[in-house]
Amino acid sequence: MPVFLFLLLSAWVMQDPGPDARIAESLRLRAASGEEMYFLVVMRHQADLSDLPLIKGKSAKGKAVFQRLRAAAEATQGPVAALLRSEGAPVHPYYIVNMIRSHGDIDLMRRVAAHSAVAYIAADSPVKLDDYRQEPASPLRSFDQVTWGISRIGADSVWAMGHTGQGVVIGGQDTGYEWEHPALKPSYRGWVNGMANHDYNWHDAIYEIDPANNDSLPDPKNNPCGVQSPFPCDDHNHGTHTMGTMAGIDSTLQIGIAPDARWIGCRNMERGWGRPSTYMECFEWFLAPTDLNHENPDPDMAPHVIANSWSCPPVEGCDPSNFALMQMVVDNLRAAGVVVVVSAGNAGSGCHSINTPSAIFESSFTVGASRNTDTIANFSSRGPVMVDGSGRMKPDVTAPGVGVRSSIRGGGYADFSGTSMAGPHVAGAVALILSARPELAGEVDIIENLLEETAVFLSYADTCGGVPGTERPNPAYGWGRIDVHKAVKAALDLVLQQEEWSAEPVHIYPNPFREVIHVRAALSGHTPFVLYDAKGIEVFRTILSASDGSLHMVNMPSLPDGWYAYRLGEGAEAASGWMARQ
Repeated sequence: MPVFLFLLLSAWVMQDPGPDARIAESLRLRAASGEEMYFLVVMRHQADLSDLPLIKGKSAKGKAVFQRLRAAAEATQGPVAALLRSEGAPVHPYYIVNMIRSHGDIDLMRRVAAHSAVAYIAADSPVKLDDYRQEPASPLRSFDQVTWGISRIGADSVWAMGHTGQGVVIGGQDTGYEWEHPALKPSYRGWVNGMANHDYNWHDAIYEIDPANNDSLPDPKNNPCGVQSPFPCDDHNHGTHTMGTMAGIDSTLQIGIAPDARWIGCRNMERGWGRPSTYMECFEWFLAPTDLNHENPDPDMAPHVIANSWSCPPVEGCDPSNFALMQMVVDNLRAAGVVVVVSAGNAGSGCHSINTPSAIFESSFTVGASRNTDTIANFSSRGPVMVDGSGRMKPDVTAPGVGVRSSIRGGGYADFSGTSMAGPHVAGAVALILSARPELAGEVDIIENLLEETAVFLSYADTCGGVPGTERPNPAYGWGRIDVHKAVKAALDLVLQQEEWSAEPVHIYPNPFREVIHVRAALSGHTPFVLYDAKGIEVFRTILSASDGSLHMVNMPSLPDGWYAYRLGEGAEAASGWMARQ
């Protein structure tokens, strides 16, 4: 899947619509009542990240994405922010996408939309937590035993190899987290040597009580977290449960896939209700976490993987005016080297029921839910994705999601079911892979490919969107139910090219490729271009000549689908990287 940002605003720029046409239809329809609404002002200029595949290493990628996105926002938001403030409207700037959140009536929106720096105005509508089901509690197990999901995906076998998530940071954005739960406290990054430090480890994106909850003031009984909690807090249970599956460990029950990983968290929902701006703020914080004063962002504190167990269905107020923003956010996090794991949703067994952000996006790693019999859960949403007309195959993989035992508020445990429970298994699996091969940090394509290629193939009788359930991938299971033991073994077998890139930039595209690739590079003389399979065996070689210019077209041989390492040049000056054929 691509790791660079596609600018999604070109149609707006080319057509240059009038102010009303630049305002989301849902906002215009509500305007007749004179209602004031929250809205997102999307700037015409968005940062270009298309060359970031040339950058190697998670830290370098994260810093480059952060610096470029923030520079674009700082260079262009000033006049629009001044206009909003002159009208007495609030201004909340973002840079993960170059936009501003504000509040006002349709007349204010028209004045803002008329500004030459503005591309369009999107709705900031409520987001509802995807439903999950609480199951009858299963008996407690002894510490030397594990939950069925841990066993089924082979996580305990990876532990036996010495890889338990050490050195890896998992991020979760959800209803919050009860950080002092016995199963979560030991693995919280903000708990060190018996002291709590929530700077760079926790962010609360909730600034007001959501009107969908039908109250107006924080109520300690109904809403224990209030707003802007200075420490990790969960007002729902959902977040505490998902984090337990990723990194939980307790003296009486082994529940976490990666118990030695460290976790950080962001609250994006107020008692199960959020807005596009709240989860986009969490994504922005994960790109470059800040202190509790929302200052001093540091991309080196970013997590390796983020779990997202929520959806944004149209029935809850989200609409196509903000879908593009969500995709840009996910694309940008992925470009920064962060694996974005997203639950597929619980819309049931019908075809094309994976139909909400962020599960629909190519750059999301979308997860369906399976039972302990390795059959698909009846509530697990299916592909292909048709809500955007793409026919994109989703989910990517499947993981245990029925009767999953994990932590809940109050120091307890419960069994929940939902794709919300499946996604954390995959996020934990990513942590195990990275603890086995730390040099894969930031290489999102390789990590996702490892999980797909080693998944247990599962089939079913139906056909969706013309794709039979007997194919791989298919619309119910994707590539199959993950097997992290096989994925880690495959990761350990990978032969990675360690040479540094040469000073001259090299751009090879398309990636993934099929019959033809283009190599853009300034070469001297005759330069070998060599392709190796995942075991390091040479499978293709050609010579590129400087006399042909800086852009070279290469006809590729017929190769099996999968990952290939390339090497351009020889010795210390060689450039190298990874390409996929599919």
